[in-house]
Amino acid sequence: MRALDIITKKRDGYTLTDQEINYLIRAYQQEEIPDYQISAWLMAIFLRGMNSEETAALTLAMVQSGNTVDLTGVSGIKVDKHSTGGVADTTTLVLAPLVAAAGVPVAKMSGRGLGFTGGTIDKLESIPGFCATLTQKQFITCLRQHNIAITGQSGDIAPADGKLYALRDVTATIESIPLIASSIMSKKIAAGADKIVLDVKVGRGAFMKDLNQAILLAEAMVKIGELVGRETMAVLTNMDQPLGQAVGNSLEIQEAIDVLSGNGPASLRDACLVLGSYMLVLGGKVTDVPTGKAVLNELLQNGQALLKFTDFITAQGGDAQIVQQPSRLPQAKCNRVITSSRAGYVQNIYADQIGYNAMLLGAGREKKGDTIDLAAGIMLHCRIGDYVDKSQPIASLYSNSMEKLDRTQHVIEMAITIGDEAVQPPALVLGIVDRNGYQANTFK
Repeated sequence: MRALDIITKKRDGYTLTDQEINYLIRAYQQEEIPDYQISAWLMAIFLRGMNSEETAALTLAMVQSGNTVDLTGVSGIKVDKHSTGGVADTTTLVLAPLVAAAGVPVAKMSGRGLGFTGGTIDKLESIPGFCATLTQKQFITCLRQHNIAITGQSGDIAPADGKLYALRDVTATIESIPLIASSIMSKKIAAGADKIVLDVKVGRGAFMKDLNQAILLAEAMVKIGELVGRETMAVLTNMDQPLGQAVGNSLEIQEAIDVLSGNGPASLRDACLVLGSYMLVLGGKVTDVPTGKAVLNELLQNGQALLKFTDFITAQGGDAQIVQQPSRLPQAKCNRVITSSRAGYVQNIYADQIGYNAMLLGAGREKKGDTIDLAAGIMLHCRIGDYVDKSQPIASLYSNSMEKLDRTQHVIEMAITIGDEAVQPPALVLGIVDRNGYQANTFK
């Protein structure tokens, strides 16, 4: 078997066999095939595509390139949730303890933030003492004892994906549905969960800007799950404006506490109730989404969700007193309140600009390895469709650098537009994708 023949076959639009895909991934992982040949193969996939069976084979080949987490010793149906990334996307911090409190084990490996999208691990590490680098034994112990464990993704999970992504990043082959889908699903499958709920973000503040492309991505990932025996479904959610009001690591921890206490922004709470309900359905705890929402809402109101969050922090070495005393979280030395220059209705809150400027304030990384300011970020005080008076606060900026506040203030003012015309708030959930395909406007 030769790499050149496989590249030529895909270049000419033919379907690759499992053996051919496995050979390429294994040989590349063992450095028997040079970067330039794999780059040519990636471009052939970018131009010619892959069918569902090829994409599933690529996913499994990347899974088998490294270690996998064996959760068979943990009772119950283990459910994982993955977001394709957004701004003020605090869902994992709320969902994991909420669903765990309902009796469904949540085993999650999460990443760090890059660019304008935040990372769950960075957010959790703003909790003093919190350990987000668990060994596999510690991970399973936490899951058994508390129904919840979250750890950073280790380099030995689907390592071939990391090598391929580095090439895609410099060869203009990022925006390929089969390559994106196999990259995401290889890590989810290697992490060991039985069922997977995907939160596919759509809009200005998301990787997928177009709904039709997001549907194709969701369908590809759901099909991979079906072909490899991991039931998977996707919820398509709107990311034209930030999901929550807090953008930044310690700020989002505080907002998660608010939601788990039965308060917090309705948009974030509603998204978590929808996603969490599907997790309960896949986990066998309820038979339908309305029942799941009722169960989860009760856990928010009776304090059990917040108690589970407290137990989770303690189990992973964190200072659980932050739940009652958020001031124990990192606090910025500098802050600035931005007010509306006029009265009117909020027309747009551009999520990409909000996220990018939170990064410039110090809350995110422009490149891997950058140090972040755990206290930095933005707190929004309005949503699209809200009426605001002149001089009413619309956002607060936080940083440990006054210079960064000066640099970002004007951009944030431009990112929140006010007009005379009343507008309807955008729909939060755009539809779902499951084994039956896409269903639009499931929730309104």
